[in-house]
Amino acid sequence: MSKKGALLAFLALGMTPAFALPSSYLLFFEAQMVAGVETASKKIFFYSHDSMESMQKPSLGFDLVQRFSGETGDFAILAIQARLAFNMEDGQILEPQLYNAYLKLKTPAGGIWIGHNRPKFGLASSLDSHALLLQPLSMYGFGFDRDWGMGVEQDFAWGNAGLSATAGSGMALRLGDSYLLAARTSFGVLERDNLCFGFSAGYGRTWEVMGSHILSSEPARFALAGLDLTWLWNNWENRAEFIAGDRAGSSAAAFFWRLGLGLLEEGRLKLEAQPVIYKAGRETRAEFAVGITYRANADWTFRMMIQRDRERQDSRLVFQAYYYQGIRF
Repeated sequence: MSKKGALLAFLALGMTPAFALPSSYLLFFEAQMVAGVETASKKIFFYSHDSMESMQKPSLGFDLVQRFSGETGDFAILAIQARLAFNMEDGQILEPQLYNAYLKLKTPAGGIWIGHNRPKFGLASSLDSHALLLQPLSMYGFGFDRDWGMGVEQDFAWGNAGLSATAGSGMALRLGDSYLLAARTSFGVLERDNLCFGFSAGYGRTWEVMGSHILSSEPARFALAGLDLTWLWNNWENRAEFIAGDRAGSSAAAFFWRLGLGLLEEGRLKLEAQPVIYKAGRETRAEFAVGITYRANADWTFRMMIQRDRERQDSRLVFQAYYYQGIRF
């Protein structure tokens, strides 16, 4: 099946339960406009991180969560999130993108999912960053934001633990010699304790990817471990992560820290700063970004980011308008 055909099939699958079981679904329409400028070259661009990355361009789409229930309550969740992006940088103007596409079953052993979801590796496995301008280390090649496969996770009084086995190809499904086995255990319940420590490990052979684009000619060794911390205090938010190990036969390490300050009622205005340092083989890069997020109402959010790349001696200014509204039929 072609990429476009697969997306249309998922769209049809996602919309069918919304009409069949109108009382047990959440359906949202989302739209995003993104534009930026490089200060050195004065180049104007229409993406937030990279032109090949998914969920980073002007787009229209939907987000569906369908719950299936029985006499004893919910027993499964179907999640589908897809967009049609406008690619103004490359030859393909309209770019279908599939983000979430998984079925999650509730079992005594925990929540078991199969499809396109977050691998259980790193801080990115507990964050939904698809609409954000500031991104975790998965956007820098240290793990995947989404991958095809299956996983299981369970909440405990002390925290959370989970495992995943995925294809190691990211957004695009590519079967063959690639795979990624990952596990993460976290201590602390953030909503209760305002503090959470996480420990992750991942091993396999993975493709070098950017969005749905495969950049490498063959999969390479992936053997990384990481520590992460989330700490909330009053209206301050701290998230930090360190990952190190072997990536594609070379030593690799990365560190990121995101500091946020919530202002106004319910934190509708947020100021953030984020340094990122990463090393892969002989290359070492450092970036520093500051961001502003203003939630105007329940539907509209506006973001701005200034990002400085030390090696390129250049800065980028990016603006985003994001619309997310619930729909009922």
